Amino acid sequence: IPAQRLRDNRQTLEESLSLQDPWDAGIETGEELSYLRNGVGAQVLRKLRRGHWVIQDELDLHGLTVKEAHALLVSFLNRCIRRGLRCARIVHGKGLRSKNREPVLKRKVAGWLMRREEILAYCQARQADGGGGAVIVLLKG
Repeated sequence: IPAQRLRDNRQTLEESLSLQDPWDAGIETGEELSYLRNGVGAQVLRKLRRGHWVIQDELDLHGLTVKEAHALLVSFLNRCIRRGLRCARIVHGKGLRSKNREPVLKRKVAGWLMRREEILAYCQARQADGGGGAVIVLLKG
């Protein structure tokens, strides 16, 4: 049994679920979330912000722990990819009911999405679609 490899895998998993990770560094609570994968044109993010793509499915993570939210997000994204969906909304909440009124899931979701190759871009949802409590995600087609 490769014991060191198992320890490394366990440590990586724990770090990805921890509240302190390097993806948190650039995301402040009042800042609008947005991301554009390298090599994808800026017009894609502009179109996403303007609602160019129809939201085909959504996931609501309200009230979940970080671990529960991560598992559901991975499952949701895999399902979207299998179904060939291009655009989805992920509701992470604004963090108003969390400890210290901080949007923990907002930061986590942003980091998790950046790590997925299938994610081309994401941005904060328009006010009618959840505003600062949700992101709109564009997946590879």
